[in-house]
Amino acid sequence: MALVVRTGPQTHRPDRMVPIKPKMPISKIVSRGDAAAVARAARAEGKRVVFTNGCFDILHLGHVRYLTRAKTLGDVLIVGVNADDSVRRLGKGKDRPLNNENARAEVVAALGAVDYVVVFEEDTPLELIRLLQPHVLVKGGDWPADRIVGADEVLAGGGEVYSLPQEEGFSTTSLIAKIRKKSDEKNPSS
Repeated sequence: MALVVRTGPQTHRPDRMVPIKPKMPISKIVSRGDAAAVARAARAEGKRVVFTNGCFDILHLGHVRYLTRAKTLGDVLIVGVNADDSVRRLGKGKDRPLNNENARAEVVAALGAVDYVVVFEEDTPLELIRLLQPHVLVKGGDWPADRIVGADEVLAGGGEVYSLPQEEGFSTTSLIAKIRKKSDEKNPSS
């Protein structure tokens, strides 16, 4: 970890040193081509590449635990984040996403379990999965393994596919509904 000492008239003391992590979240957000290069390099080093994807509109504890578990299945976790237009086409609601793709990608990238984030425009991550050729494909438990996009391709390549259990009581859609309900209770005339 690098250290930066504050400058100026104050005395330089160790308790005033500010730690700076060398890999800032924004540097974890990569293009599709860079993600493919990362995956190739990881495979060449004998590392297991894990891929998952989602909207990650409002990050919550369920997401954090899910991504942390996904990371335990390999060495390099690459997360595909649906672009704004892709989220709208998924039918999540006329006002979704609430956060734009750049904000969502940066928040996901800030998690320690996540190594790289790539935003994709398509309705599904199938082309990205074909490009990355991950050893492990992961989705949340709301996706049965036989319906996970890209499962056939990963299994055909000798990889593994996991449908991880969801955290009870955590979903972005239910969180938004809860916020709206509380807002309506406080402001009944709105």
